[in-house]
Amino acid sequence: MRDFCMDFSAVVSCFLILVPILTVPTSGAKSRHFRWEVEYMHRSPDGLEGVVIGINGQFPGPTMRARAGDTIHVELTNKLPTEGVVIHWHGIRQLGTPWADGTASISQCAINPGEKFLYRFKVDKAGTYFYHGHYGMQRSAGLYGSLIVDVREGDKEPFEYDGEFNVLLSDWWHKGSHEQELDLSSNPFRWIGEPQTLLINGRGQYNCSLAAELSHSQMSQCKFRGNEPYAPRLLRVQPRKTYRLRIASSTALASLNFAIGNHKLRVVEADGNYVHPFTVDNIDIYSGESYSVLFTADQEPSNNYWISVSVRGREPKTPPGLTILNYQPTPASKLPISPPPVAPAWNDFKYSLALSKRVFALKGTAKPPARPDRRILLLNTQNFVDGYTKWAINNVSLVLPATPYLGSIRYGLTKAFDQTPPPDDFGREYEIMKPAGNPNSTYGNGVYTLSFNTTVDVILQNANALKANVSEIHPWHLHGHDFWVLGYGEGKFTGKDQEKFNLVNPPLKNTAVIFPYGWTALRFVADNPGAWAFHCHIEPHLHMGMGVVFAEGIPRIKKIPREALGCGLTGKLSLKNGGT
Repeated sequence: MRDFCMDFSAVVSCFLILVPILTVPTSGAKSRHFRWEVEYMHRSPDGLEGVVIGINGQFPGPTMRARAGDTIHVELTNKLPTEGVVIHWHGIRQLGTPWADGTASISQCAINPGEKFLYRFKVDKAGTYFYHGHYGMQRSAGLYGSLIVDVREGDKEPFEYDGEFNVLLSDWWHKGSHEQELDLSSNPFRWIGEPQTLLINGRGQYNCSLAAELSHSQMSQCKFRGNEPYAPRLLRVQPRKTYRLRIASSTALASLNFAIGNHKLRVVEADGNYVHPFTVDNIDIYSGESYSVLFTADQEPSNNYWISVSVRGREPKTPPGLTILNYQPTPASKLPISPPPVAPAWNDFKYSLALSKRVFALKGTAKPPARPDRRILLLNTQNFVDGYTKWAINNVSLVLPATPYLGSIRYGLTKAFDQTPPPDDFGREYEIMKPAGNPNSTYGNGVYTLSFNTTVDVILQNANALKANVSEIHPWHLHGHDFWVLGYGEGKFTGKDQEKFNLVNPPLKNTAVIFPYGWTALRFVADNPGAWAFHCHIEPHLHMGMGVVFAEGIPRIKKIPREALGCGLTGKLSLKNGGT
């Protein structure tokens, strides 16, 4: 039986059809206003009901769209009854508005239950972005959505297409985010396990497969009545047309591989920056990354084709996420005639590295400064702190203070956090290929203070975890900046490795991966006043201390809204002085 629906009277009732979006011209920069209510909701992302955090009754949250140069205003009301909330606008640099970055204890206080907060910021650069919660593990609870910035009126993209789709990827657990937090913070440590489901635009299928009849799966064939909230969102295309897929990964844990059966993908954008186009059969995408790929509907139009996302970098215990590329006028209920694409082996890191090395900046992109003013080497290790399993950077596991760094530095509150700066390097005798002889680490909340407008190199160095022969993938995200990815390498970084740096056409990104037992070299200019998080974008790893904070040019910030700093020592200062 080759049809999904039990009733074929209405093809569209079987699946939610995702039609291509065509950009509608507008004139000049605009102010775009939104009112959001963040609240808990009962939803069934994969067929099993659970609790999600949604916005205005939607999960995922509403897609935001603006043009480069527009100013976004989001009046957010926290309707979560027992916890704070913040929203991070992932990839938006917050030039002049560091308090709107949406990082609790770094750029602002958490928005308490019942409180309102106004986010106001300019989207200065066209690209594919997204937003998500940045307090506790609220991203794991489903607090995320797409943010698309079109080119300024009158500008053109360096490529052409007939329509576009947004594809937001995520992973989903049946264990709630609060229980996950407790497990990760317990002694003895309780690993949360792999996600039960991979979601495409907030929808997945648990304990059944769309492709069971084709792939000889042990799971049953999914069938839909037509009104299920977890029925897949199909992408409907016209034959011979070219489409832009804006793909973003808000996963809490999973690294993914994305493919469309029988179709080539031409990569044209990464993290809001144009890249030299290149064509692939599939693409790896790590948590925090976004890509635009072009594809042409050039296959047999009487068939439909699988869209598949599969786990990479971890032993895949989560089934692939599937939906269908629906050629019009072929019925949406018609299954593709071939099995879904098969992803590369989960541990084929050479394949992943080769893909990453194919990303180069488009000609005309700004080049990095020739040399750095400062180099910071950050060793990623798994450790014990007082018997608890943690992640550490240069032997320091990050614990955020009660007072946001932006306020405490701006107003000289030296008792708000540890004034001893964390180390710029790690012991060069450290053996990255095996577990540390002394796995113990320490908590800390010191800050890397960067001289304003200087060039900084960051070398991310991966190492063995607590267990022998285990080294994990870590996608690192920098707030407030784009950086140039100068290169990747295997083993321990040495001074000679800098000779391999690409200073000609390195890609500009805001998220970059380090592979097991390897290193990744980044360069950026510290030219954006603020306190900025730099951390592994895997939600459990950040929760367990895998991050640092960069501070630069904060005395240059003229005014910070009072409501951003109404907690901790800055809250007391505000009460004393009548405002900030």
